[in-house]
Amino acid sequence: MPRHDDSRDADASLGANASPARRSLNGEHPGELGTRLPPLVDHHVHLMIIGADALAESGLAGVVDLGAPLDLVAALHARDGFPRADFAGAFLTAPGGYPSDRDWAAPGSVRGVEADDTGDRASLPGPAEAAVAEQQAFGASVIKVVLNVTAGPVFDAATLAAIVRAARERGLPVVAHVEGEGMTRLAIEAGVDALAHTPFTERVDDGLIARAVALRQRWISTLVVTGYGERTPETEYAIDNLRRFHAAGGRVLYGTDLGNGELPLGVNPDELALLLEAGLAASDVLDAIIDPWPRRDRDDAVATFVPGAPPADLETLPTWLASAVVVPAEELEIP
Repeated sequence: MPRHDDSRDADASLGANASPARRSLNGEHPGELGTRLPPLVDHHVHLMIIGADALAESGLAGVVDLGAPLDLVAALHARDGFPRADFAGAFLTAPGGYPSDRDWAAPGSVRGVEADDTGDRASLPGPAEAAVAEQQAFGASVIKVVLNVTAGPVFDAATLAAIVRAARERGLPVVAHVEGEGMTRLAIEAGVDALAHTPFTERVDDGLIARAVALRQRWISTLVVTGYGERTPETEYAIDNLRRFHAAGGRVLYGTDLGNGELPLGVNPDELALLLEAGLAASDVLDAIIDPWPRRDRDDAVATFVPGAPPADLETLPTWLASAVVVPAEELEIP
């Protein structure tokens, strides 16, 4: 499978979201020159595994937790400090489905949802509606469903559609973990808003990718966890799928699945390098990591500062961006 050309002649322009900046003379690094960027977000982390305070000193201003016990969600939902967190609440899965049998899944982090069979009792909340309402009541701003046919039962199409419908009625996007043959199709046909991982267990055909793009679906990258530095068949599937999704106009979100294996805390240069390999330009990579999803608006009170000169080529972009720090927006001046 061909790989992306990371040559030094490739365009390393960061686009309109980057601007030269100087730190205030009143701060800890008076007059330091660098680049100002919008706040950076990792769209797939697990705070129940890495700990609630693990990213306090990272370059991330925001994270999206995609699977946690509801008591943790409630405790951290209104917490001050950075990174600010959005939560999916519990993994919603078919009874007995993944990840209910995994040691890393903390008690209360998995919620089985029975098939929706309200029938003539349509005026009563069904299992799907009850599960979605429960997550929102504890502070979830996105709903996570699990479609992993390789590790247990998955939702039938009707129950999945009921979850998506219940979430839409509450203004909540639905993100799906897809793994195994046919699971990407199931998620796309149900109209889920995002995929928690770039599909990595099968090649997604171009027609299905076109449907995902037409739905304005977002794909969270998580390329690094397909091999942790090794080239695996899953890595090749994921890079190829993401390359074609991006080329077709699909929206890519930066995410690492932080908590899944040994990954660095903060911005992950290996994930950024794989995004470049999948055909994203420097400005596309920046778009993927500054998207405020699932929020509509960015937090204007903070900004990202990357010290030193901006990267002259794509090869140095990942390590440059990984050196970012979160600063109060008022601390940065345009020279």
